[in-house]
Amino acid sequence: MQAPRFWFRPQSWQSLLLAPLGALYAYGTARRLGRGRRVKLAPPVICVGNINAGGTGKTPTVIYLVQELLSLGHSPVVVSRGYGGALQGPALVDPRKHSAADVGDEPLLLAAFCPVVVSKSRRQGAEHAAQQGASVILFDDGLQDPSVHKDLSLVVVDAKHGFGNGRCIPAGPLREPAAKGLARADALITIGPAAEQIAFRAPQTVPRFEASLEPLPMGMDWAGTRVLAFAGIGHPEKFFTTLKNLGAEIIHAEALADHQPLTQALMSRLIADARRHNARLVTTEKDAVRLPQSLRQEVLTLPVRLQLTNAPEFKTLLERLTS
Repeated sequence: MQAPRFWFRPQSWQSLLLAPLGALYAYGTARRLGRGRRVKLAPPVICVGNINAGGTGKTPTVIYLVQELLSLGHSPVVVSRGYGGALQGPALVDPRKHSAADVGDEPLLLAAFCPVVVSKSRRQGAEHAAQQGASVILFDDGLQDPSVHKDLSLVVVDAKHGFGNGRCIPAGPLREPAAKGLARADALITIGPAAEQIAFRAPQTVPRFEASLEPLPMGMDWAGTRVLAFAGIGHPEKFFTTLKNLGAEIIHAEALADHQPLTQALMSRLIADARRHNARLVTTEKDAVRLPQSLRQEVLTLPVRLQLTNAPEFKTLLERLTS
């Protein structure tokens, strides 16, 4: 399901009505964090987390970190809970034998860049990653997990939506109050174009790094290309906007729920619609890994990569941590 619109409005009767439940959710998060006994592992642990529920850009941020760490001579291993996957773990993701139904779409995508361990227990996953020879362990999510000591905690947020109405689930989009989450963070990464960065408002208690998601050049000329676009990510409208900015002619944009299974019935309908309109099907990298192998030739993929405006300062932060 998509996030409710009232989550991103300053005031609404829905958020006021649900505020007591939001306060209870925040209390539960605080209690869990307070009871945790954090294990300190030998490799440094970097957590790429969020305070919002979903849709902030964690996965592109993890890819960026992996590539930066590889350039510094490290052997990073990503640890993920494998949302949407059936494996309990800890298990090393093998794209040759695992599907998104086994390990989740994000771990399957990340496995193209470095080893990935899926585990419903992040502590067990981190210990398994250390056994795999990780020189740096990267948590994909986990800011609210108290089981492992983090040497660097990064909060990722969408610059346009920010922290929404400031309330916790279900009254708003937050897993915990923003101020409390930022108090445990070492840096804040805000993702979005320049205009959204200027409009972004949040407590400036930690260093902030501005970033954007830019299409990866693939030799495809999108200008004038008729496309039927579909996306099951946190904010699918951002993907559609990227295609428009590249000059594609979108004849239909199908916004799916985050991580929505790409069933045979759904894909048959989309393929038929695309053919009827003489258009090409196109989706995101994360959605593409959920496609049945037999349908991957039917769908174009538009990858995006994170670009930091102050990348040298961020690299210095990584160098200090891992030196």
